[in-house]
Amino acid sequence: MAELQRAASWLAAATRITVLTGAGISTDSGIPDFRGPNGVWTVDPGAQRLSTLQRYVADPKVRREAWRNRRAHAAWTAEPNAGHRALVELQRRNTLRAIVTQNVDGLHQRAGSDPRLVIEVHGTVWQAECLGCADRQPMHEVLARVTAGEEDPACMHCGGVLKSATISFGQPLRPQVWQAALSAARECDVFLVVGSSLQVRPVAALCDVAVAAGARLVIVNAAPTPYDGLADAMLREPISQALPALVGAGRG
Repeated sequence: MAELQRAASWLAAATRITVLTGAGISTDSGIPDFRGPNGVWTVDPGAQRLSTLQRYVADPKVRREAWRNRRAHAAWTAEPNAGHRALVELQRRNTLRAIVTQNVDGLHQRAGSDPRLVIEVHGTVWQAECLGCADRQPMHEVLARVTAGEEDPACMHCGGVLKSATISFGQPLRPQVWQAALSAARECDVFLVVGSSLQVRPVAALCDVAVAAGARLVIVNAAPTPYDGLADAMLREPISQALPALVGAGRG
């Protein structure tokens, strides 16, 4: 409780808060994380190949499996939880600098966060993108083709390989998006990490950027992270409970 009160006082005093969110904020919405005890890659280590760009491009079998999985993605029916809604409260106070999210589920926007403040560093599952001509279209339109029998749908414009508009392993971050994330990390009083294992770089390095610029680092995560030693405060409680409590305790 003392740790929560200290962190809440920093949030209450801050004028610019940047939040980094990972898969852990969405697990209470029914979207599994990747590395947790029941994570996608923990339960099925082989599933990680579906998120590796080289394997996806080279192997039609991988693409067919990936499209089957996309049809059943939990994001299509998931609803925002109390953790997502707590961040909307920071926005209402005009103290939210940005939400830098590793998630691709769109739940921050659905909870009411201003899309202009949400920086999706790993892209979005709600759109499909051609790896050849970069054409984008709504994911539901491509999934309708899969449902109709196309196991590995190609781009309608150039015949290229389609995938979700997400960043896979081996695929570079989009420069403009990454620069926006760097700016948000440099320009904050508090850098609040929520539900991220902080094991994926370069996104995890935003903690270093924020601390070097003078921000306090607060980590809310169920498991230890490589940045715990750098943090000013750490909360291990369930996110959908801890985050509303953290934001609410600083309400004044």
